[in-house]
Amino acid sequence: MIVKQVEVAEFIETNAYFYIDEKTKHGFLIDPAAQADVLLRVIEENGWTIEKMLITHGHFDHIGAVETLHRQLNIPYVAHLNGQEYLTDGQLNLGDYCNRKFNLTEAEYVNEGDEITLEADSSVKLKVIHTPGHTPDSVLYYDAANKTAFVGDTIFKDSMGATHFPGGNFIQLQQSIKQKVLTLPEDTVLYSGHSEPTTVGAEKKNFL
Repeated sequence: MIVKQVEVAEFIETNAYFYIDEKTKHGFLIDPAAQADVLLRVIEENGWTIEKMLITHGHFDHIGAVETLHRQLNIPYVAHLNGQEYLTDGQLNLGDYCNRKFNLTEAEYVNEGDEITLEADSSVKLKVIHTPGHTPDSVLYYDAANKTAFVGDTIFKDSMGATHFPGGNFIQLQQSIKQKVLTLPEDTVLYSGHSEPTTVGAEKKNFL
């Protein structure tokens, strides 16, 4: 599998990730945060087919390019069930603070334990793991076969997500990290929204 990190920014620099099957050139785009033109150029230059966009949580700096890509590529976007309000409420997604409006009402909603399967190769699966704390709709997308997890803002290299935004909960976030993230195999690579990649093993020293 190919993991390509693309740093994009509108108000805040965020990592968007392409997760692509080398054989079929099909894959997913995780957190299309901003600059749809940049993300489209990456797709076109590589000849990739993006089957779905996967949202780790509904803050504005993770969903900024969703509407444009949804319209131009005619592909669905996926979010946790708790994200229904976050995708439309400017107070919750923080869009009101930067004069950015969202009305993402066509999401496919998933819940804890659901699997997202690549249509072009059914052996490629991402498991949805609910990790509330940063937001109630935070999830990570985990590929056990390739020991890869896209964790959004739940955990970063040597730090954890913020909990002072609406819906944040420090105790919940600690529980999510200890019970959901750090119980994955130690060599699982964690790809976050705002830091370089790390591993479960490397982060255990910070929380256990």
